Amino acid sequence: MQQKDNAQSNDDFDTPWKEVLEIYFKDFLLFFFPEAAAGIDWYKGYKFLDKEFQQICKDATLGRCYADKLVQVFRKDGKEVWVLVHVEIQAQKDNDFARRMYTYNYRIFDRYNRPVVSLAILADTQISWRPNEFSWQLWGCRVGINFPAIKLLDYNEDWAGLETSNNPFAICTMAHLKTMETKGNVDARKRWKVTFARRLYEQGRDKQYVLNLFRFIDWIMTLPDDQAEIFWQEVQHIEKEKAMPYVTSIERLGIQKGIQQGIQEGIQEGIQEGILQILKRQLKAKFGPLPKDVITQLNKADEETILNWSEHILAANSLGDIFGH
Repeated sequence: MQQKDNAQSNDDFDTPWKEVLEIYFKDFLLFFFPEAAAGIDWYKGYKFLDKEFQQICKDATLGRCYADKLVQVFRKDGKEVWVLVHVEIQAQKDNDFARRMYTYNYRIFDRYNRPVVSLAILADTQISWRPNEFSWQLWGCRVGINFPAIKLLDYNEDWAGLETSNNPFAICTMAHLKTMETKGNVDARKRWKVTFARRLYEQGRDKQYVLNLFRFIDWIMTLPDDQAEIFWQEVQHIEKEKAMPYVTSIERLGIQKGIQQGIQEGIQEGIQEGILQILKRQLKAKFGPLPKDVITQLNKADEETILNWSEHILAANSLGDIFGH
């Protein structure tokens, strides 16, 4: 029986992908980009450069960074290299995607003088949308970028391979694909969600692994409250059957609290970005094109400062009245 899915409009992919990517970064590269994984000296470790990348995003004025990660790694020849992993969650074709990849790449290189490898995951629903390059040329001068881009929809063609893989991103990919496929069909989504939960317990992995992947699945495969409760009952049945009491009531509350916190952070980020864009449009409408130093100030400001500036627009006669220039 097909039911209206009230939770589906709130599907949130960015944060769970970002979380699981950070927890299992090596597995991520092994699964999606084996050539890159083979060239890294994993014994030297790796480091996530969140502050550096957030600064690049602000300076580039390209909006939200989605589920992007910038990671410092070392090649097997000992040289340092930075890897930009860009997970693009798109409901439709985005003509600016390839340009953003190019802009992020050259801005990181320009600011930090480090080689930058850009990798993309296309997790959208349009099979024909496959951006993997951006370039322009004039009078013999050509600049641009070519980057590997993985299309999650392609994994539908090798579902059996996903089912036999022990890599955590196999089940993440399956959960993502079935989340998109079951949009509007709550019953089907619940069945698949139970299937993936059962699979986690049958893989024989440790408790923390199960909880990490369970959190990812529970996050993206949203269900209405009544169906969510049935799902949890199914999970309890599986745990009794397998004698693996992993998701206790306390851990369940922790998972739900973490998901709600992540959703709230995403909402807050979106609200701030929206307020900033409105302020920019208002300033341009009243004072014309904005100077570069003003744009820099806007992009670096926190929400309270942005709101404070917006309150002074009507009374201001110049940009200096607002920004103190």
